[in-house]
Amino acid sequence: MPDFTMPALGADMETGKVVEWRVKPGDTIRSGDVVAVVETHKGAIDVECFLDGVISDLVPLGVDLPVGAVLARVGGPEVTRTAVERARISPAARSRALELGLPLDSLHSANANGIVTLADVESAAAPRPKASFDPALMRQAIAAAMGRSKREIPHYYLSSTVDFGAAQAWLDDWNLAHEPIDRLLPAVLLLKATAVALTKVPQLNGFYENGAYKPASAIHLGWAVALRGGGLVAPAIHDADHKTLPELMGALRDLVQRARAGGLRSSELSDPTITVTSLGDRGAESVLGVIYPPQVAIVGFGRVVQRPWVVDAQVVQRPIVTVSLAADHRVSDGHVGGQLLAAIDSALQRPDGL
Repeated sequence: MPDFTMPALGADMETGKVVEWRVKPGDTIRSGDVVAVVETHKGAIDVECFLDGVISDLVPLGVDLPVGAVLARVGGPEVTRTAVERARISPAARSRALELGLPLDSLHSANANGIVTLADVESAAAPRPKASFDPALMRQAIAAAMGRSKREIPHYYLSSTVDFGAAQAWLDDWNLAHEPIDRLLPAVLLLKATAVALTKVPQLNGFYENGAYKPASAIHLGWAVALRGGGLVAPAIHDADHKTLPELMGALRDLVQRARAGGLRSSELSDPTITVTSLGDRGAESVLGVIYPPQVAIVGFGRVVQRPWVVDAQVVQRPIVTVSLAADHRVSDGHVGGQLLAAIDSALQRPDGL
């Protein structure tokens, strides 16, 4: 019978605890269903199960478990039906459950003999611990992950100054022609330009694991989101290269809202193939990021600023953005990194093709 295990929701996660089950023993689940809420230092995360079958043997709530620990079993209907049929409830437990208004089929036994006891009923009726967010704990986890990154990954850094004039003019025209709800942010163009560039320079889209580079099969951009209570998460925008700019804007808006409200899914935290960070709205003109393992690169964008720029042999004022790259020297070198920055620049000069 396959195991549903505690997922690794990033390199900085060591343990987590289930604070809510969205299913009960005997429920049929499909791959991608959200079956539990797991609390980590990043807050409460909706966790999907990528198995088909009937779920059983759910672990108790509120227990700290390491990454990889078994949370439940998923088997065929015939296996779990037998387990459910074996489950019995003691008279005292039945009476108490009816008194509390708990459906009998929602109860499960914590005992090896499968008998639901009074203690099981009281546990089911007890208030569930609410997922908490501890900024200090998140800061410790970030420090540990970034310290590991700087110790183990030989970073190299590149940056390029890009003329954002064509992109800004296109963006202004788009926003003028659309209602506020359909308008785009500059970040969307930066994200799509990065995704398009990675289709041309795929060597930086993947993971370094077990001493070797593994290219990713899709482009899932991790977008760094600053949380209101402090700390940072970088959930994935899946298949960013295939999204239109309006679709990307919708995905970005939804992701940021759910990240700050504590509504992220486990798949969004476990599978970004590269991280993109922008400190432009914070006033920084450039940013040099730290690679989030096992990824092999991080792209950074600074604030768009007005600077003198030579156009057709004349010095004019243009909106300029600094694009930076931190990459893993075990996987690539400056030549490849320079190609990625050049591809981002090229994409931004043709915004109507994004």
